[in-house]
Parts: sequence; structure tokens; C-alpha cells
Amino acid sequence: MSRIGKPLICEAYEADKLQPLDLNVELPKSQAGAGAGAGQRVKISIYFATWWALNVVFNIYNKKVLNAYPFPWLTSTLSLATGSLIMLISWATRIAEFPKMDLEFWKNLFPVAVAHTIGHVAATVSMSKVAVSFTHIIKSGEPAFSVLVSRFLLGETFPLPVYLSLVPIIGGCALSAATELNFNMTGFMGAMISNLAFVFRNIFSKKGMKGKSVSGMNYYACLSIMSLLILTPFAIAMEGPQMWALGWQNAVSQIGPNFVWWVAAQSIFYHLYNQVSYMSLDEISPLTFSVGNTMKRISVIVSSIIIFQTPVRPINALGAAIAILGTFIYSQSKQ
Repeated sequence: MSRIGKPLICEAYEADKLQPLDLNVELPKSQAGAGAGAGQRVKISIYFATWWALNVVFNIYNKKVLNAYPFPWLTSTLSLATGSLIMLISWATRIAEFPKMDLEFWKNLFPVAVAHTIGHVAATVSMSKVAVSFTHIIKSGEPAFSVLVSRFLLGETFPLPVYLSLVPIIGGCALSAATELNFNMTGFMGAMISNLAFVFRNIFSKKGMKGKSVSGMNYYACLSIMSLLILTPFAIAMEGPQMWALGWQNAVSQIGPNFVWWVAAQSIFYHLYNQVSYMSLDEISPLTFSVGNTMKRISVIVSSIIIFQTPVRPINALGAAIAILGTFIYSQSKQ
């Protein structure tokens, strides 16, 4: 990606988390603040709309695949493999600039990849057991995990408004979980483990990316490749080729050729929405990104409820709204 003016120094960020890392993203003075031109605003709007749309499409196809083919370990592996392949082709054809890496880079990346792998698989396991909307409501509680881990393990302190914002987050998630019609403990715990894993991934990312010049998009590409190497043997051990083959035959016999498209779509859109999110982050401030991420979460929850006709009680919807509001307040207080 071309850069104008001062270089952008990006620390790693995962699109699916709710709070941005402490990124040093700086826009040229001619584009920053109130003086941003109409063209720049249109560009950012296009990024945001594309990011949200791709994320919604991914979640829809991911759930369709998991409903017909309940193998979350393989599904997670395929999404990482597809993204890795896309980036390897992009580097080989010079569509994307090949990152400058050394042994130290890969050493720092390893703990990030371990946490990312756990978080990714846990979220997929969750969505294989419960509604997409429920998984995302629980995942909106990630800021609470971030604050608690940072406070008690790292000794970091936060302003009072940050702690107060955790009240609606925790309360809203608890209310939504308690009133969920199709509550499943495996699905609930998967989302919770995903939250915790992504918090540690973010912490490791900040340490690993400190002083590095690798762009966010390339960092995520390297992260996908290493996560793929970590995940593949565990996926084979947990599910295995025999189960995959039998499940594949059943899914194709029930769904037809469209099932192959579903699998391809969920894998491709997983990578694309992450890539576009990084492109967005390169153009805007962390505060703007956090607002956009909150809106993305809402769009996924609402669209999945409509498309899958998920039954939702009014009190369940209230809990979700309270939790989302809490994440928005958190993102503002954290700044």
C-alpha cells in the first residue's frame, strides 16, 4: 500500500477484536482532522462499508458450512490456508510487497500465533454450537477480559470510566446468556476462551511488533501462515481425514454442489474482511476504527438474526444492546 508523507507504523491488530491496540497511526496534516478532504472521507466510507459487508458475508457462510458440516477444526484450518495461499500468490506476483523478516521476527510471532490459533478455533467451535448472534454478543465482552488481564497480570491501571464501562458489558452479556433460547455450554465457553486468547494475542502482538516496519496486512499474513502450521496437526488429531471425508459426502449429498461454494466463500471472505480491516486501519485513527468495529458487530448480529431467523426474546435483545453499548463506552473511555 502506498503511503503519503510520514511512514505509518502499525502494530498488529485483529479485525475481530473490539478494542484497537495502541497504534501509532498518523495521517498527513493535509488529511488529518477537520481538514480531511471529501475524497479521503469517501475512501474511508468505502473501506468501512466493504469491511462490514465482507464480515457479514463471512459469518453467514461460516454458519451455513458449520450447520451442514460440523467440523470447526477443519473449517478453521481451511480459512487460514486460503488466506495464506492468497498472500503467497500476492507476494510471488508482487501484488503485495514482500515483508522484510528475520529469525527474531518469527520468534516474536510464535506466541502471537499460538494465541491467535486458540482464539480462532474457539470462536469457530462456538459458532458450530450456537447462533452467530449469540457468539458475537458474548465476544463483545472481550474488553472486560482485556482490562482484567492487564490489571491483575500486567499491573496496568485504567481511568475510572474504563472500569465503569465494564458494568454494562458484563451485565449485558450475562443477561443475554441467561435468556438465550438455544444456550449451549460448549458454544458459550468457546466464545469466552476466544475472548481470553485474543487478549493475550493482542498483548504479545504489541511486544512483537514494537520497532518493526512490517505493515499490518503483511503481519497478519505471516500470522496466518504460522497459525496454519500450528493448527493443522491438532485439527488432524481432533477430527481426522476419515471423519472429514464422511462428513463431506453427507454434506454434499444433502446440500449439493452449492456446499463446495459455501466452503470456498467462508474461507475467502474470512481473509478478505481481515485484509480490508487493515487497509481501513492504515487510513484512520484507532478511535475511529473502534467505533467502526462496534458498528460492525451490530451489523453481524442483526443480519444473522434476520437471515437465520434466530428467535430472540425482548430481554435477550436488551442484554445484547446493553453489552454493545458498554463496548462503545469502553472504546471511548480507553482513548
